[in-house]
Amino acid sequence: MRFMTSSDKPENASAAPTGVAAQDWAQASAEPQYRAAVVDLLGALAYGELAAFERLAEDAKLAPSLVDKAELAKMASAEFHHFERLRNQLTEIGEDATQAMEPFVAALDGFHRQTAPSDWLEGLVKAYVGDSIASDFYREVAARLDSDTRELVLAVLDDTGHAEFAVEKVRAAIDADPRVGGRLALWARRLMGEALSQSQRVVADRDALSTMLVGGVADGFDLAEVGRMFSRITEAHTKRMAALGLAA
Repeated sequence: MRFMTSSDKPENASAAPTGVAAQDWAQASAEPQYRAAVVDLLGALAYGELAAFERLAEDAKLAPSLVDKAELAKMASAEFHHFERLRNQLTEIGEDATQAMEPFVAALDGFHRQTAPSDWLEGLVKAYVGDSIASDFYREVAARLDSDTRELVLAVLDDTGHAEFAVEKVRAAIDADPRVGGRLALWARRLMGEALSQSQRVVADRDALSTMLVGGVADGFDLAEVGRMFSRITEAHTKRMAALGLAA
């Protein structure tokens, strides 16, 4: 459920890969804790994509025109294709995709319940701003993955077309009624807080993932870098808000 353009991506250093990031899956997966972390990561991503498919289909009911409904249907189809790729990869490495997703169902469903949009515009902002925060987080983690897993993760984080669509629709609504901007800015700030809290809860509950983040498995990722990572995610959020014509 990732709706980013290239300019939205956090600006992290692109140094030559070392450690795990320089290995392929066959090499890296020999380490049991790393393998467990990747299974968690793919499980979280897979359920996120499945939930995005369901939510986009639901949001289509709020669409003001048939053209908008069709656009969301196309995006939902892309999200389901991403889910299938992740599910197939889990199966290929000998893991049960349902079991891999299960630990993340409660947290992700809870996030979506707490941030259910009340109208079409709030749904667009949630898809563009809220989900992209999670995408930023996964891109940061991807930089420390083995080459095969990194390629898959980055592929399923590709923008489905929602970014440009959301920006166009939200800016047009604000131009038509500037009062809309204040309400949507408050909504986006709430999404930011909820998304970051959810990411932190998920990582804290999964030992392998948390170890990956603080450097026990991944190469060169310490607690100070975790802080810098969240700073980059916050900066990317501010840029997205500006693209929408909203104050961060």
